[in-house]
Parts: sequence; C-alpha cells; structure tokens
Amino acid sequence: MRRVRIAAIVLAVAWSWACAWGQERLPEYRAERQVTGTIRSWGSAQMQELMQRWETGFHKYQPQVKFENKLNGVVSAMGGLYSHAADLALMGREIWPMESMAFQQMTGYRATGVEVATGSFDVPTKADALVIFVHKGNPISHLTLQQLDAIFGAEHRRGTKNFRTWGDLGLTGEWAHHPIDLYGARLDSAVAIFFRNVVMKGSLQWHGGIHEYANRPKPGGGRIDWGKQILDALAKDRYGIAISNPYYAGPEVKAVALGEHAHGPFVAATRESVQDRSYPLARAVYIFYRHASGKEINPAQEEFLKYVLSRQGQDNVKQEGAYLPLPVKTVERERRKLSHVIAQQRGANVEHLGKSFEFQVSSKE
Repeated sequence: MRRVRIAAIVLAVAWSWACAWGQERLPEYRAERQVTGTIRSWGSAQMQELMQRWETGFHKYQPQVKFENKLNGVVSAMGGLYSHAADLALMGREIWPMESMAFQQMTGYRATGVEVATGSFDVPTKADALVIFVHKGNPISHLTLQQLDAIFGAEHRRGTKNFRTWGDLGLTGEWAHHPIDLYGARLDSAVAIFFRNVVMKGSLQWHGGIHEYANRPKPGGGRIDWGKQILDALAKDRYGIAISNPYYAGPEVKAVALGEHAHGPFVAATRESVQDRSYPLARAVYIFYRHASGKEINPAQEEFLKYVLSRQGQDNVKQEGAYLPLPVKTVERERRKLSHVIAQQRGANVEHLGKSFEFQVSSKE
C-alpha cells in the first residue's frame, strides 16, 4: 500500500511538472500596439468568472479597452453576435447547427470561432466531460466508440450493428441475453448533441428505449441535476449503462475507459486525460466573432483574442479552477486559425503573418 501511495504521489508531481512545463511553452502576450474601444460580450453565464479574469489580465497590457457583458445564457450568444448587439459570443459549449445556420442566414457568411479553454473534468455546467458508467457488478471495463454507437444509436455510421443485449458485447452467463438498459440526458440537450456528434457521427437516430433525464426542481428550492438523477437510477439497475458526470458517481457505479479503436489505447476519464484531450469525450468552450470577407477584425477584439490564446490567458483559465487550460498543440492551432483570418482580411501573406504566432519550442523537446 505504501508503494502504491508513493507511486501515486510521483505520478501526480510528474503530471503537474509536465503541465507547468507545457504552459511555459505557450507564447507570452505582448502589447505591440495600444488599442482602444469597448468589447461587448454576450453568452454563457458559466464563463463569467473566467471572462472577468481575462479582462483583469488584459487590462494590465491594454488599459484603454472597456468591456460590457451580458452573460445571461449561452443560447443568447449567437443572437447577440448576428444582431450586432455583441462583438463576441461566449459559447460555454459547442455551437449547435441551428445557431450556425441562423448566423449565416442573418449575415451572409459563416460564424468564426476559436477554442479558448478545455471543458471541466467533473464540474457540472462547465462543459464537463461525458463519462460512461455501468453498475459496479458489471464486468465491462472498457468500450470503443463504435460499441457506444451500437448501444446508444440506431443508424450506426461507424459501421456496426445494433448492440441490444450484454451478450452482444461478449458477456456470458446471466448477462448474455439480458437487454442493455440505457440512461442519458434529454435528447435535445447540449450533452446529447455533443454525444451524437462525436460518438454517433452526427446521426439523429437514437435507440428508442433510452431513459431521458433533465434538470428538475428540488422541493424547497434549487434543482436536481440530470446527471445525479441518471446515476441514482443506474445504482439500482444492474443491467444499465449511462452517460453522466463523475461528480455524482457513488460506489454503486463505475466508469469505463474509452478508446477510438478495438486495439486501444483505452483511456479513463481523469482531470489529466481531459486536459490533454486523450480522453475521447473531453469538451471545449469557444468564443465566436464576426469577420466578413475583406473586412478587418476590430483591433481591440483581435488583441483580446491573442491575449486569451497566450500564456497569460491560459494561466487565467487555470486560476479559474473549473475549466482547464488548452493543450499546447490546440493553442498553436487556434492561433494559426486566427492569424489566417487576419491575414486574409488585410491582404497580407498568410504564411508570413503566421510566423508571428509560432511557438518558441525548447530544445529539450
């Protein structure tokens, strides 16, 4: 037991050191020009604390920029953007197809966004990672995304068939002919939309027998989260499988590791695997902005997005505590996307401008 504890401590220290070293590789924000103006943001109420940290940090370098926020809910975000009431749309989840279509119909061009943080590991409402649970007595320890598609879906764009009994997953004995009982969030929820986009490759055809849950009022005030209701139900169902959140997991249920392919690797959901995106059902949060072809991004907005995608901006994410900083490779990709947009609008050489966003990678790598 002592060796196990020592090993766990060593691993935790090693991971913390690796994350810190990774963050050190991120480019620093430098105010190469001073900008002015007001940035109006609409959207996610859950991102309010994070936005405040970004604003405070940004003001150290750009003190003449002001912010006006109406963070009343993520469903308002894109409406504020295409109606020109907002400059930035804070999306505390993935953009929905209807939101993207509405923006394009109203403006004549597509919405553009950048990932600004990784969703949380186990903090409900903070774009928390989706975790697959079974009853503690179930011998299943890992599943592939194709198997999940076969269990929860009906169209099977991953190229398999219906898996409707535990025997379809290779279990024998009492399990072989017993139906798989399904538990998940309401099918029109952000959670379900993310799951079907990633696991079911966008298919709308779910298994018709899934038990759906939504937040419901709690007697005396407050609410009972959909994730808790699901795991409470699963705890009483030996033959169930559920999509939920580890925050609510008790001893009667267990999480299964997930893999893209049958040969693995199979990755358990942990804070570390969500942050580095090795866990397949990790999520992200985004900021969307307007950029019509041939028109420049507002300089204040441009500088703010550069700050968010810098070492200082990602340190702010870490300080907020629920959301997780972006992996270094993701920051690099998002900065290149932003530089490409800027270059197109200014008629500059994309490759040349992109170099100003490149990373100074240590020779240790």
